[in-house]
Amino acid sequence: MAAQLDPKTTQAFGGCPHDCPDTCAMIFDIADGKVVGVRGNKDHPMTRGGLCVKLKDYEKRHYHPDRLLYPMRRTGPKGSKQFERISWDEALDEITTRWKAIIDEYGPQAIIPYSYLGHQGLVHGLNGGDAFFNRLGATVCERTFCGEGSATAWLLTHGPSGGMDPESFAQSKYIVIWACNSVSTNLHHWHIIQDAHKKGAKVVVIDTYRSKTAAQADWHIAPKPGTDGALAMAMIHTIIEEGLVDQDYVDNYTVGFDELADRAKARTPEWAEDITGVPADVIRTLAREYATTKPAAIRIGVALERHYGGGQTIRAVCCLPALVGAWRDAGGGIMQMPVWEHPYKFDVICRPDFIPEGTRVVNNLQIGRALTGEMDLDPPIKSMMCWNSNPVTQAPECDKIVDGLMRDDLFLVSAEHFISDTASYADIVLPAAMGAELEDIILSWGHNYLTYNAKSVEPPGEAVPNNEIFRQLAARMGFDDERFKWSDSECLEHYIDWDAPACEGIDLDYLRQYGFAHLKLGAPAERAPHREGNFPTPSGKCELKSSAAAGGNFVAPVFRQMYEAMQPGEALDPLPDYVPSRETAATNPERAKKYPLNIVSPKSHGFLNSCYANMENKIQGQGEQFVLINAADADARGIRDGEPVRVFNDRGGFEGAARITDDVNAGVVVATLGYWRQLNKGTVNIVSSAEFVNMGHAPSFSDNLVQVEAL
Repeated sequence: MAAQLDPKTTQAFGGCPHDCPDTCAMIFDIADGKVVGVRGNKDHPMTRGGLCVKLKDYEKRHYHPDRLLYPMRRTGPKGSKQFERISWDEALDEITTRWKAIIDEYGPQAIIPYSYLGHQGLVHGLNGGDAFFNRLGATVCERTFCGEGSATAWLLTHGPSGGMDPESFAQSKYIVIWACNSVSTNLHHWHIIQDAHKKGAKVVVIDTYRSKTAAQADWHIAPKPGTDGALAMAMIHTIIEEGLVDQDYVDNYTVGFDELADRAKARTPEWAEDITGVPADVIRTLAREYATTKPAAIRIGVALERHYGGGQTIRAVCCLPALVGAWRDAGGGIMQMPVWEHPYKFDVICRPDFIPEGTRVVNNLQIGRALTGEMDLDPPIKSMMCWNSNPVTQAPECDKIVDGLMRDDLFLVSAEHFISDTASYADIVLPAAMGAELEDIILSWGHNYLTYNAKSVEPPGEAVPNNEIFRQLAARMGFDDERFKWSDSECLEHYIDWDAPACEGIDLDYLRQYGFAHLKLGAPAERAPHREGNFPTPSGKCELKSSAAAGGNFVAPVFRQMYEAMQPGEALDPLPDYVPSRETAATNPERAKKYPLNIVSPKSHGFLNSCYANMENKIQGQGEQFVLINAADADARGIRDGEPVRVFNDRGGFEGAARITDDVNAGVVVATLGYWRQLNKGTVNIVSSAEFVNMGHAPSFSDNLVQVEAL
C-alpha cells in the first residue's frame, strides 16, 4: 500500500493478531523504520475503522521498554527473572543439545509443546510449531482451552456449518446474546447489533452478571452460574407446549423432534425457576417473544461451555432456531464461530501425518498435573517449550503449574515478547517478533473475512518471528522436509485452499493489494444458509437428536491439530438436557459448607487474556484486580467497598479489592481474567479446577466454589 500521510510516513495493512473474534483490519503508520501509529481500516465493512481499548495504541506494545530484544539464559533461581544475554547460536545450540540428550535418555515424548492463541496468524499462530513437534515425536498437547465443548455441541446439532454471518444480525428483529460480553470481547459485532436496535430490534442478554453488554441491553436475564441449560430446556418446553413450533420446518428439516418433545415435557418453567433463579413467567415471556418475533437471532459465547454440563447446554440452545423456523430468514438463526466454512488447510499447517503411531496426548488444561507428576506419565515430562501462551495465569490450577515449572530437572524454553509469568521460569527465553514485524494472514473465528498482515518494519533488537524460530530449530535437529524450508509467503500459499469456492477471485496478491477479502459464502444481508435445511450433518438435517453422539465423546477439531487426539470416551446422550455443575450447594453440599460462593471469571475489558496486563496505561484503564460481590454476601463477611479481600478454596487463593454491587446476585462473585501473578497477589485461575466438562474436554472455569474473606 503506497498511500502517504506525509512525505515521511507510509501506511501498511495489518490484522489484529489477538485471541478475539473481531480480527480487526488495521493500518500501520510507518516512519523512519518504526510503527508510529495504528488505526482501524475504515474500508472494512465489519470493523469499520474502529479499534478496541486494548489495540488502539498497539505501537506502544511494539516499543515497550520491557520488551524482550535478545535471547536470554537464566542465571538465578527459577521465577527470579534473572537472565543474561546470549547469542542466537548459543540459545539454539543449547536447546537442541538438551533436547537430543533428553531424547537419547527418555525418548521424544519426554518433550511437550505448549501454545495457544497469543497470535492468531496461520503462519506464526496457534498451530505454527505443530509440524516441528510432530516431526520430533513429542507428546501431543491437546488444546481445548476455549470453544471445544461449544464446537462439539455445534457439530452434533448442525455439523460443520458456519451458521449466521455476524453481519446479517443487522436484519434481525429479536437478538439474544447468550453468555457473551460483546462490548468487551466482540466489539464490532456489538456495532451491528446496535444498528439493528436502532431499527427496532429487541436486544436480550442472558448472563450470570450485569456485564457492560447486559447494562446496555433492553432486557437482562441472570440465571445462576451453570444453569443456562435448564433455562434453554424450559424455553423448548414452552415453545412446544404452547404450539409455537414451526411445524413445517421441523417436519422437513430436523430429526428427533418427538424424542426432544418427550424429554422437554417435564422441563417446565417452574422446574427451571427452582434451578436458575429466573422466575417462570420471565422464562415463558422470553420463549414466546423469541418464537414469535421474526427474524430472531442468537449469539452464543464460549462461556456457556465452562461448567460440567456446558456441552449439553449449548446443544439445547442450538435446537431453538430450528424449532421456531428462525433459519428461514436472513437475520435469523444462531452464530457460534463462522470458521467452519473457512478454507484453511490445517493438515498442511500441522502435519498430523508426522506423529508416530501411539504418541501420547496430554491436555493443556491439565499441564500442572502433568508437570508435577500427578499424572503417571512414562516417560515424565523433562522439557516444555511455550509460545503464544501464558499458562501460569491463563490455565487452571496454576499453583500446580508453578510447582511443576520450579522443577530443577525441567528444561523450559519460552518464545515471548516480555518476561511473562511463565517466561520467568524459563531456562532459555527467545525474543519473538510482533504484529507489524511479520507477514501473516490472521485467522478469524468471528467473521467471514481473510485479513492480511504485512511485514512493515524490522523487529527491534534480535527478535524473530515464531516461524523462523521453528525453521532454525528444524535445521539444527536435522529435519530436511521441504515444509521446514518454506518462507512465510510460501507458507501462506500452502496454508489456504485458494482453489476453494470461498476463495473465488481471491489470492495472496489480492490481499496484499486490498488488505482483506470477504469469503464467497453469500452476501451477509441475504445469507440464510439453512432456509431449506442443507445442514452438513449425517442426516442432512438439524439433529435435535444427534446421530453422531453415540460414537463417543469426540473433541471437535477447532484451532488445534485437525486429527483425533484424545482418549476414547463414553457415548454422549443424543438428546440435549440440563446437566448440573459439579460445584454447587445442590450437587456438592459438603464442599459448599466451606466454599459457599460460585465464582465466574470473564475476560477483562482492558486486557486481551494476559496480553497488556503488564502495561501501566492498560492497567490504569482496566483498574487493579477486583472482586465483584453482592452487598448481602459482603455484609455477612464484614467486607467494605474498596477494601482488600482474599478469594480462596483448597486449590489456592488470590487477593483483590472488593467492589460491592448489585451487578452480581447474592451467592456469586466475579473476578476478571488476565492479571499477571508477578504484579498481583495471585490471579483468579488459582481457584479454577482442571477437570473437563461433559463434552469436548472443555474447561470448567465457571464451575468452582470459593470463600471470600476480608483482609
